Amino acid sequence: MSLDLLISVYRTQLILFGFMKNAIHSKAKLKIFKYICWLGYVLASLGFLGVLLGILNIFDMQIFAIGLSSGIRIIGSVGISGCLLSAIGHASLEQHLI
Repeated sequence: MSLDLLISVYRTQLILFGFMKNAIHSKAKLKIFKYICWLGYVLASLGFLGVLLGILNIFDMQIFAIGLSSGIRIIGSVGISGCLLSAIGHASLEQHLI
């Protein structure tokens, strides 16, 4: 690669990064990331509570069984999706607040 091509690619990346950084710093978009974090907390808590109540036999987990998936898998996937959502929200907040 020639030096001119590398410089133009670097300038393009700087322009795009600067644009994205300015666009993301609006308060509305940061608020959306915070809501994503809280939605993740709620889903993770519901998943944990559902698995705990199912293990303690307070309610039957098989009512959530769909096809070949057992009920504990469905309830556990709710908790896992909550953890993933909160991780995405926190990573987005951390990346855009630096």
